[in-house]
Amino acid sequence: MSAEKKAKKPDKRYYRKRVELFRLIDKIKLWPSRRGILHGIKTIEKLGDQAQITTHCNKAFMVNDSKNSRAARWLRNKWFKGVCGVCRIPDWKLEKYSSTQFKRQYGSLLTEKNEQIPP
Repeated sequence: MSAEKKAKKPDKRYYRKRVELFRLIDKIKLWPSRRGILHGIKTIEKLGDQAQITTHCNKAFMVNDSKNSRAARWLRNKWFKGVCGVCRIPDWKLEKYSSTQFKRQYGSLLTEKNEQIPP
């Protein structure tokens, strides 16, 4: 037997492309800054159409809920330059994020179990 365990590839996950930003952030728990640094999210406090996000490096800011905002586009397209050293995002989370795919016609809408989908 080899001393090293082979790490298995994470399963592909499919989410809808036009999911609300707060639901996507709740699920992924990552935030791309304007400089392209990927941060880990500690808490999200929803306040109507806005939310206060606190990262693991203790930065807090307000965010509007938008499907086509800069952050939503960067998360869907996986655009980032690096990872925050203070947040210390684990490798398994980055691998899981890189295997996630966003499709227009296929994938989870990230809805609650008792919530109905509008027509």
